[in-house]
Order: sequence, then structure tokens, then C-alpha cells
Amino acid sequence: LVSLFMSDLMVGLVVMPPAMLNQLYGRWVLRGDFCSLWASFDVMCCSASILNLCIISLDRYLLIISPLRYKLRMTSCRALGLILATWTVAALASFLPI
Repeated sequence: LVSLFMSDLMVGLVVMPPAMLNQLYGRWVLRGDFCSLWASFDVMCCSASILNLCIISLDRYLLIISPLRYKLRMTSCRALGLILATWTVAALASFLPI
């Protein structure tokens, strides 16, 4: 849940202010090279948010399917690995095209 919070917070603090300026002025008013960086952060944060929701759904599914084996399957190292994989996939999907 903390990872989902961080991705949504980054959307609100990093992605939305330039998007709001773009919407208000009807054109990009910031430096030109900042546009591709902003677009990459937009894709990364939104992808991380979606992937975090998928991981949370998978976690809840595993808990419902086998509640007695859940503690053995979902260790803190495995949960951290899933979170790191989520952010890595989101970062690769957004910053590699630049």
C-alpha cells in the first residue's frame, strides 16, 4: 500500500502541475527538453500505480486461496522483490523510449 501511495503522490506532485499549466495555457510553457522528461515521469508514475494495484490484487488472491500457506509464500523479501519489480518495469517502460 505504501508503494501505491508513493506512485499516486508522485502523480499529484510531479505530473499534475505541468499538466495543469499545459491545460490552462493550451500549449507547453515550460522548457522544451523538460517535456520528454515530464512525459516519462507521467508514464512511469501511472504505470507504477496500475502495477501496484495488480500486485495488491495478486496478494489478496493468494491470501483468499490459501490462507494457511500465505505466510510461507509471501515473505517480506518476496514482497520487497515484487515492489522493486513493479517500479523497475514501470521505469523501463517509461525511460527507455527517451
